[in-house]
Parts: sequence; C-alpha cells; structure tokens
Amino acid sequence: MTRKLLLDAGLELFVSKGYAATTVDDIASAAGTTRVTFYAYFPSKVDLMKALISERLNAALDRVPSPEHGSTARDLVTVVEDGSRERIRDWLAAISQRWPVIRPYTTAAFEAAAVDPAIRELLGAWLDEAIGDVEEGLNRAGRFPAATRHFRSVIAITELDHVARHWVAGHWGVQREEMLDVLTESWHGTIGRR
Repeated sequence: MTRKLLLDAGLELFVSKGYAATTVDDIASAAGTTRVTFYAYFPSKVDLMKALISERLNAALDRVPSPEHGSTARDLVTVVEDGSRERIRDWLAAISQRWPVIRPYTTAAFEAAAVDPAIRELLGAWLDEAIGDVEEGLNRAGRFPAATRHFRSVIAITELDHVARHWVAGHWGVQREEMLDVLTESWHGTIGRR
C-alpha cells in the first residue's frame, strides 16, 4: 500500500509541479510518509519514475514481458500483421480511449527524460519496444520491402505518440472521429495492407 501511495503521489507531483522541481521529500510528504520510508521502496526519484513507466504505463497499454523486445503489445503486432484499414482504425479507436489515463505517465516521462539521462535511455528503449511491435507485424505479413519496415514502424509510433500526448477534442481543428479517420489513413498508408 505504501509503495502504491508513493507511486500515486510521485505521478501527481510530476504532472502538477514538474519532474525536475519535485523532490523525494515532496513525494514522501504527499504520500503521508517520510524520506526514510521512500528510500525503503525506491533508491531514488529516478527509480520511482522507472516504475511508473515499466509497471504502470505498460499495464495501461496491455504491454507484457517479451524476451525479444523487453515488452510487447501482442494486439498491436496482430493488427499490423492484418494491416486492414478496419482493424487499424478499431485499434486506434480503442487505444485513444486510454489516452486520458496514459497521458500523465507519458507527460511525466518525457519531462523527466529531458533532464535525466537514465530516464531518457529507458524512454527511448520503451519507444523502441513499440516500434519493434509494428516492425514484427510487418515482418510477419511480409509487407513492404524489408529494408523499409523499421523506418515505417518509427514513423507510425512517432506519429501515434505525438498525437496521444497532445490531442484533445477540437485541438488542431478536428474532433475525435475526424482525428481517428486521419490517423487511420496515415497509418494505413505507412504500414497497412494495400
């Protein structure tokens, strides 16, 4: 329970106050505990941020451990392998429903990565895992020249990540359904079945 309170308090403070401005004492106090108790659960603020990414963010995205990629979202691999516009749109629609839950984690992670090399490395590896899922789906399908599959995967995940972190209804002049239509069109053109 204490570990959960520390994770909850850390995330809330990273989002409201900023990662760099939040101290271990701030997190411990917000969780109703002490610095000593914090260190019993996490060796540092960096380790708490790592847990938020590797445990909570992965759980929110249904990512499971994978010997090949560190973690994987099997449904993403399957959708990319299928490559149909309908499956891509359905997956994007489902994942976009999770953006309000995911956004605090990704916002805090990207801010932390800007000031902390260990988080920057972890976040880069985490994005590479998602890119690996898309590439695996393309490899299974045998779609597009093999030499372009990784780059196509980078484009798809980079685009999705940016939209997921920044889009809100009406932002960029589109509502949810229009956003999904355009994002689907882009993904289908980049990684979908022709």
